[in-house]
Amino acid sequence: MKHLVIFARLPRLAMVKRRLAAEIGDVEALRFYRACLEVLLRRVGRDRRWRTWLAVTPDPCAGPRHWRLAARLGITVIPQGPGDLGQRMGRVFAGLPPGAGAIVGTDVPGLDARLVGEAFALLNGHDVVFGPARDGGYWLIAARPWFRRPGLFENVRWSSEHALADTAANLPPDARMARLEMLEDIDDGPAYRRWRKGLR
Repeated sequence: MKHLVIFARLPRLAMVKRRLAAEIGDVEALRFYRACLEVLLRRVGRDRRWRTWLAVTPDPCAGPRHWRLAARLGITVIPQGPGDLGQRMGRVFAGLPPGAGAIVGTDVPGLDARLVGEAFALLNGHDVVFGPARDGGYWLIAARPWFRRPGLFENVRWSSEHALADTAANLPPDARMARLEMLEDIDDGPAYRRWRKGLR
């Protein structure tokens, strides 16, 4: 069985996309985040090639309409738990049932089921797959079961151009790694404006 985990934050004013909100305002940042989350749930949540999980923070945070949408789509909502991003990702990754696993974020408008399917297909010949982001981070990480360990996310400089390289450095030297196409996660004003320009 394959498992796709969407990492999400409770979509409330002044709680999401803080770097982006500093440039475009809290209301617009929240509107963008909510739209991305809903589109992503619909794009990947119905696909039966994998089981979809929605890992949320802060927890417990039951009730938002997006969580109810997840339930209608058959997506299981789970807490991320305490700690920094690496600790939360490691805990969720290690706690998944047996099978290949993937984690994605919610702020990549180009992410769809085709790319998730490609990631899982690449695991047939690789141990770990990254979806690299334009800013040096990554929008997806997928791994075979024995690579889904908490140590994979230790000492990673999150929200920096080093995030992917730091994570890859935690892999064993003989790990077989693959990369998908580069996408842009929308974390700041310039990225947001590029995305809006592309919509025209």
